[in-house]
Amino acid sequence: MILNTFSDLFAAPQIPYEQILHLKKNAPNLIVYAIPFMAFFTLLEMGVSWYQNHKLYKVRESIGSTLVGLGNVLINLLLKVSLLYFFVWLYNVLPWRMALAWWTLIPCYILFDFCSYWAHRFSHSQRFLWSTHVVHHSAESYNLTVSFRLSWIQNIKVVFFIPVALCGFHPLVFFVVSQISVLFQFWVHTEYIKKLPPVFEYIFATPSNHRVHHGSQEKYLDKNFAATFIFWDRIFNTYQKEEEKPVYGLTTKIGNRLNPIYLNFHELKDIYRDVRLAKGWRKKWFYLFGSPVAIDRDKKKD
Repeated sequence: MILNTFSDLFAAPQIPYEQILHLKKNAPNLIVYAIPFMAFFTLLEMGVSWYQNHKLYKVRESIGSTLVGLGNVLINLLLKVSLLYFFVWLYNVLPWRMALAWWTLIPCYILFDFCSYWAHRFSHSQRFLWSTHVVHHSAESYNLTVSFRLSWIQNIKVVFFIPVALCGFHPLVFFVVSQISVLFQFWVHTEYIKKLPPVFEYIFATPSNHRVHHGSQEKYLDKNFAATFIFWDRIFNTYQKEEEKPVYGLTTKIGNRLNPIYLNFHELKDIYRDVRLAKGWRKKWFYLFGSPVAIDRDKKKD
């Protein structure tokens, strides 16, 4: 009985390519649906911050975050069909295709979060990938609008999630999981939620754990990469608990920028300048693919 059930699970038929548009209609745009709720809680936090004079919001920075977020949603909607074609093709060539079943969301989410940890970690340790993530860290205030600051070119990191697709999960399951993962990260970008009970702090990427990740102090740099499950950081020795209040933003501040074009692409511009001016191929390679922290120290040394 168990063998038959296992066999049925991994014997799903191929998805005809002519059904891609139908599949697109059935793939819920959870992030789009969630926009009114995110807007409500953001405005609520903004109002409470103003009433309590906490000054958690800076007008230009918050507008910039919102413009970056809206651009990211639009880009994802435009890329949705292309990404569906790719993942349907990948699904069809696999001999162990999983049937569409709600409970496969659970193992898919855990594996997706594991890959997300490594995609995030590499984005901090390699400058070219850092350019696809730096916009998220450039905010110097910490509030719910920071969760909107998702790079317009971050989709190149889809390669980190191909191992999840190769497990044979149905494309709809994969897309739902990816959106849930993004939505989970909304609530952690706040100072109003302090430390949660120890069991939650040990398992999940809570606001306290994620505030550390946005800190620019030496002890907080390159820590707490997990999107949902903080135990990845504990396992791979990148965990740091929140101690003193984080100083948010980049180690080299860019100010309260509003222009979403600048916010998304200023690092690529800096990479081009550094590589062009660097003497020798070794130095050029370093400025293109080296650690952002090491590059920052190298520049300050010079």
